[in-house]
Amino acid sequence: MRILIVEDEKKVARFIQQGLEEERYAVEIAQDGEEGLRKAKAGEFELLIVDVMMPKMSGLELTRTYRQGGGSAPILMLTAKIATDDKVAGLDSGADDYLTKPFAFAELLARVRSLLRRGTLEKSTMLSVADLELDTVSHKARRGGLTIDLTAKEYALLEFFLRNKERVLSRTIISEHIWAYNFDTGTNLIDVYVNHLRSKIDSGFGIKLIHTVRGVGYVLREG
Repeated sequence: MRILIVEDEKKVARFIQQGLEEERYAVEIAQDGEEGLRKAKAGEFELLIVDVMMPKMSGLELTRTYRQGGGSAPILMLTAKIATDDKVAGLDSGADDYLTKPFAFAELLARVRSLLRRGTLEKSTMLSVADLELDTVSHKARRGGLTIDLTAKEYALLEFFLRNKERVLSRTIISEHIWAYNFDTGTNLIDVYVNHLRSKIDSGFGIKLIHTVRGVGYVLREG
């Protein structure tokens, strides 16, 4: 799942990003409100974490504009303000939850999980192809009844493949969704991770699921 953090305090943004990436989320950062709104509109994010006080555009204005434009991702608003009126203003602008700074990361993570559950109530939490299954709540992968241990990036890559099965994914698209940066054609990072994942979910099984589309990228399909 992809999360956008809109936070102008670099240390805070990096702290949240690191913690969420350790929990196997793909995270992107915007450092002002205008950049945050632009990325929120252009990207496919499952959650936005937005600070209230930011340069160029406040978190309240970002949230209001995003909602008016049809943006539906859950929004967790961060602020140093503790007055009830400030919280009401944030929720009235379109935010789904409110967290006051300073906060414990464990509480932020709990709120993130709660909001993501709300956002995926209509989506299946179990993704599958052939005899491969991925539980997006417990982050457990199994194939043929066997549990597969995945790293954080391998899990994110497999989830992305499963949500886009039968679709050919270019290396650029994979990079933007899993690593949250533009692909450098001079590196084979994507190929290395795909090969690692392939060795775990395909090795020893008769039906191969990850296929290379020469000159384009990869596709997950049965047979």
